[in-house]
Amino acid sequence: MIFTWTIAGPDGATIDELLVAFDRGRARRVLVCPAWFDEANKLRRFTVEVMRRLDAVGIDSFLPDLPGCNDSLAPLGGQTLATWQAGMQAAATTFAATHVLGLRAGALVAPTTLPGWHYAAQSGPKLLRGMIRARTIAAREAGREEKTDALMALGRTEGLTLGGWSLGAAMIRDLETAEPALAKRQCDIAQAALGGPGLWLRAEPGEDRAQAYALAALIANDLTGESE
Repeated sequence: MIFTWTIAGPDGATIDELLVAFDRGRARRVLVCPAWFDEANKLRRFTVEVMRRLDAVGIDSFLPDLPGCNDSLAPLGGQTLATWQAGMQAAATTFAATHVLGLRAGALVAPTTLPGWHYAAQSGPKLLRGMIRARTIAAREAGREEKTDALMALGRTEGLTLGGWSLGAAMIRDLETAEPALAKRQCDIAQAALGGPGLWLRAEPGEDRAQAYALAALIANDLTGESE
């Protein structure tokens, strides 16, 4: 279930990254582009539960670490939207993915060459606003005053540490304008289709098996329709 795979870094050197996979060599193979940063923590159990359910109904799935995240040896500060998109495209090729599932901001790096789904897709500007807001609130509670405009100006030139993640200036600039866009044969899955509020809204990481099963069922039903 937990493996490694090799990806080429920006300098051409190869890096071994961790991978969660349910791979039985089946015809339908879904690449999962995870949620980012704090939402990645809050949705991790949900994501793997979706994959378990897909496995139970005969669908392989693959959840690679984004370069610079989790146990990745790549530096987070050197990542851009383009390097993450390239990483997910490389994963799609390596695992012979037939479909892609982008979770939240993961939709921003979902390969456009594959059919699939965007689940509750999140834009770059909205992601940045939430992380900047959290930083200004934390600063205020610590007796400091930080302004959103000043932080963004700094981020564009020097990068920013937001929620414990050190983002480079290029990534900050990328996220300012990044919008999820559905490619051909990709569709949106709204949170309302799963029932209940999104797990990313909780104060602490949690799980909801019913929501995970609902998302897996929507995907499985779509795949069944494709084969008919």
